[in-house]
Amino acid sequence: MVIILLGILAVYAAPRMFNSGDFYARGFHDETLALLRYAQKTAIAQRRTVCVTFSSTTATLTMASAGGATDCTSGTALTGPNGAPTITARSGVSYSATTNFNFDGLGQPIAATGGTAMATQTIQISNASNVIVEAQTGYVHD
Repeated sequence: MVIILLGILAVYAAPRMFNSGDFYARGFHDETLALLRYAQKTAIAQRRTVCVTFSSTTATLTMASAGGATDCTSGTALTGPNGAPTITARSGVSYSATTNFNFDGLGQPIAATGGTAMATQTIQISNASNVIVEAQTGYVHD
């Protein structure tokens, strides 16, 4: 009986346990969560706009050079919690259907252009759960 159970585990469970893509996706999800929380808290602490820019495999932070600015065109790179202004996904992990946005000095998400309030943002990551940024409060969660 024990041998049969071990055989079943070997056939079905073991391949899932050793798929590194799932670990990379979860790790990138956690990095994205930390980066966005850091961006929101920095915007509040510095009372400046922090811009979040996405590509298919990266997310980058920039901080406005002056308080009251609604964009980061003349801003500086903001070093994130990983010691760099950008996080980069490993092979096989990517963002999909993401929209660039900013956090204003109150920590609220605003449009990347124009500075208008935004609806709840959903950041989709392949093979991982979504990261959500709530409208009005800027609360970042999964």
